[in-house]
Amino acid sequence: MQTIARPATPLAAASKSASASLGHATPSAALESSTLLQGAKAVSIVHNGAIYRLQTTKLGKLILTK
Repeated sequence: MQTIARPATPLAAASKSASASLGHATPSAALESSTLLQGAKAVSIVHNGAIYRLQTTKLGKLILTK
């Protein structure tokens, strides 16, 4: 597995449309899963000192586990 850092510049247009479609009042960054996975089936994500695993299923769904 590989660890991928979040890009320095947020995807402004995508975040606005994603926030609007989700009903959020404030915009947040939206990333494509393919950007995180970069062709891999799974990646590790470090959040608040804990390591999480983001993986795709055969049906194309995402699973996040600690």
